[in-house]
Amino acid sequence: MSDPRVIVALDFAREEDALALARQLDPQLCRLKIGKELYTASGASLVEGLIAQGYQVFLDLKYHDIPNTVAAACRVAADLGVWMLNVHALGGRAMMEAARDAVARRRDRPRVVAVTLLTSMHDADLVDVGIGGSARDEVLRLARLARECGLDGVVCSAQEAAALRQTFGPGFWLVTPGIRPAESTADDQQRIATPREAVANGADYLVIGRPIVRATDPLAALHRINDEIAR
Repeated sequence: MSDPRVIVALDFAREEDALALARQLDPQLCRLKIGKELYTASGASLVEGLIAQGYQVFLDLKYHDIPNTVAAACRVAADLGVWMLNVHALGGRAMMEAARDAVARRRDRPRVVAVTLLTSMHDADLVDVGIGGSARDEVLRLARLARECGLDGVVCSAQEAAALRQTFGPGFWLVTPGIRPAESTADDQQRIATPREAVANGADYLVIGRPIVRATDPLAALHRINDEIAR
């Protein structure tokens, strides 16, 4: 599989657990995502080690700071050789443009995507933080801003992917967390979908953690999900 669509979330607190799972998987069949917990525990050496094993890495640190700080962080991430990184769209236009410009001239630049709303948030949560309207409307607004800033795509729930694909057409990446096979539990996610639903809605890449990470046979679980996507 030359362009695997599954991104396995390495939701671990210890580097050795992440490396053990990586040894059970196949870089031809998936990419890997490193988030805040694991990066805080292990740092850049783990990113470099996984890349050396042939994996493409999505560095999921959700940068949200003043433009100069975010740009500097993006340059460091690009030096590590990551495939993709993300920023918070709520950081605003200047911040997203700074992130874009920081990596734009690199030959093998990382793709930069914007987080719209976390998939743990629902309409009631938006009211709590002073954002009016529905989650769907806010995701569309932030995605439009991210595209105007020249970013490669957005992180969104699969439930909003269809509207985003219809609005922006092909070529604007939709990265969807909150993916659960039909037999899985929702855990702490609110806006979830199965792999088949996410792809049908226009998602390009699916972030999947616990259904693979906690499986008795992670590689077999990955194969089942890839088969579902192919069908």
